[in-house]
Amino acid sequence: ETNIMWYYNSQIIKTPKALVISDVTYPRGIFRDAATLSSLGIKPYSEVTPDNRYYWNGAYTVDTSGAEVVGTYAGTARDVATLKTAMLDKANSAAASRHAAIDWYWSRADKGGTAVPGTIATYATALYSEHETIKTAIAALTDLAGIMAYENKPHTETRKTETYDADGNFEAYVGTHTNARHIDMCTHFSVNPVDEVDPAFVSLVAD
Repeated sequence: ETNIMWYYNSQIIKTPKALVISDVTYPRGIFRDAATLSSLGIKPYSEVTPDNRYYWNGAYTVDTSGAEVVGTYAGTARDVATLKTAMLDKANSAAASRHAAIDWYWSRADKGGTAVPGTIATYATALYSEHETIKTAIAALTDLAGIMAYENKPHTETRKTETYDADGNFEAYVGTHTNARHIDMCTHFSVNPVDEVDPAFVSLVAD
């Protein structure tokens, strides 16, 4: 994550402001004038921080040698067990919301209504199975690298290419195209209810 600011005399300037340099007052407008900034030794500043999903900000270092000053926070790894607990919570919530969406089939059947359709019962069973697979995978993770890989797993998605008429109405599918995706496996379930099938979807394959 990079945030552009300015750096002068060992100070970070986060927003344009008037400056007094060698007894001369310069208005904040100089921050729109790259040549003036350069002549005064005011350099652009950017800050590099680690991914805060996985690291705390650690030791800070600053490199003033280039045309741009770069301040860098080293990463201090977050606790693996704490991250795994959050991953499990996320997976449980994702599974629960999917089950909640189909619970009404069983409520209706319990009241003497229509029996639960076979496709929905099969879907529910598959959900339980995938949820158990995800929980097992999370439990097996032992380090930060494994957690990061599981929450950002590269996939290639193949979809049918849609064509539209001049009014923006769908006409037809012509061939296919692929998209690179990074998927959080904690909340990724490969099964879907039959009525939620995406007609343009062809495949999703882990790289």
